[in-house]
Amino acid sequence: MIPPARRTAHLCALAALVITPLPAVPARAAAPPATLRFGACPDSVPAPPAPERVECARLSVPLDWDRPRGQHIDLALSRVRASGTPAERRGVLLVNPGGPGGSGLPYAVTKRAKLPASVRRSYDVIGFDPRGVGQSAPVDCGDMGGLFAAPGTDPVPAGPAAERTYLTSLRSMADDCAAGAKDVLPNISTEQTVRDMDAIRAALGERKTNYLGVSYGTYLGAAYAARFPQRTGRMVLDSVVGPRDWYDFDVVQSRALLRQRDRFFAWLADHHDHFRLGGDTHRTRRAYLRVREGLAAHPVNGFGPGGFDRAVYRALGRTERWAGLADGLRAYLDDGVVDGFLPETAFDGPDSRNYEAANRIVKCADGPAPAPRRIIADIRRTRSLDPQPVLTGMEASTCAYWQHRPAHRTPLGSPDAPSALLVASAHDPVTPIEGARQLQRLLPGSRLVALDNDFSHGVFASRGNACVDDAAAAYLVDGRAPEADVRCEGPGLPTVS
Repeated sequence: MIPPARRTAHLCALAALVITPLPAVPARAAAPPATLRFGACPDSVPAPPAPERVECARLSVPLDWDRPRGQHIDLALSRVRASGTPAERRGVLLVNPGGPGGSGLPYAVTKRAKLPASVRRSYDVIGFDPRGVGQSAPVDCGDMGGLFAAPGTDPVPAGPAAERTYLTSLRSMADDCAAGAKDVLPNISTEQTVRDMDAIRAALGERKTNYLGVSYGTYLGAAYAARFPQRTGRMVLDSVVGPRDWYDFDVVQSRALLRQRDRFFAWLADHHDHFRLGGDTHRTRRAYLRVREGLAAHPVNGFGPGGFDRAVYRALGRTERWAGLADGLRAYLDDGVVDGFLPETAFDGPDSRNYEAANRIVKCADGPAPAPRRIIADIRRTRSLDPQPVLTGMEASTCAYWQHRPAHRTPLGSPDAPSALLVASAHDPVTPIEGARQLQRLLPGSRLVALDNDFSHGVFASRGNACVDDAAAAYLVDGRAPEADVRCEGPGLPTVS
């Protein structure tokens, strides 16, 4: 999944909130009364345009919802109120940006700014840092088996010795998470987070949770619908992960990234006059490999093949980043500089460390783990398709050595939940569209809005496509789902002037 924007300051003025925990399961039980006190937000939360304002609060929830009288943790919440009249208001819209590990606290402001005006007028937009993330009892896995070493070892093992080193690093990463997270390790999970979401609903005095989730946020939304179908309201799931085990998802994504990178090589060839990286795909691929091989042999100020692969991973997911990646390749080949890769790939701050830790802890808590021999077999299969793949998104490989193995897979979807609106890009390499079609079968009556001729991750209120945005806004505001699945025309690959 795509790393979140960097956060800059510690939480300084969130107001306190204490709420009696909800019963574990019964959907018909009445929520206890709660007092919610919103106040100032931390500096990491941007201010919306005047006269609107963002306000923040804290919510105390059990670390383990099955032991509600035990240890509690605090969740950080944010809110931007609906801008319309009371008659226009439709309730609250809980939002999640993805991950696992993405901070949702500033997302109430940043995502809301992109939503159609009718949605902004209708909903109080609620952001939150999921447990283990950002300002909500953040987890720390320390060095994570050398993940943050600069330049570190090559993240694509080639040969038996490199494969053994790779597995050793996964074991060390799992051990570091066990040592860093300690007793909270099994409770930083999607299933615990959906119960947090229902506590947020109750604290806000709402009967239903209306929800917008992107990427991992779709998995989170589907898990909420599975546990609380009667409390699920209107739900937009954008760029759908799908109902796979996390490791299986990672493998599918790694193969989709190979196809996307081939498109990138062809696009570079079509724009040879601009980027000067070769007039055919063989030459553009060779230019790309020269950059990676050069950084593997001689890292620049600690920037090596791992950092390069992370930059490529991030750029491949959004076509508007392709020109920047191409400029970075050209700058390295011309002058040996890596500045073009660095601004969006800094990997050494507390935000990045928290993201990477939370990502693996959640994935490993959500379902089955792969066997080490399968990990190596899958890497070999991927390398048989292309000797130099991008394996940056293979986070669930760590779960092979996890100390707290989950007893079951996280349930997703429910025939008792209301129909949802699924949104997907036809050629998204990060969350391939097949996942949306698979999840649709677990949410009967749901509709899929697909953006054809598009190759990017994140669609609704992101790609600027009126067909997609109008369909989602009509569903959220008026409850009007399309009568059938919808296909919208996308922008194609970017042009270069």
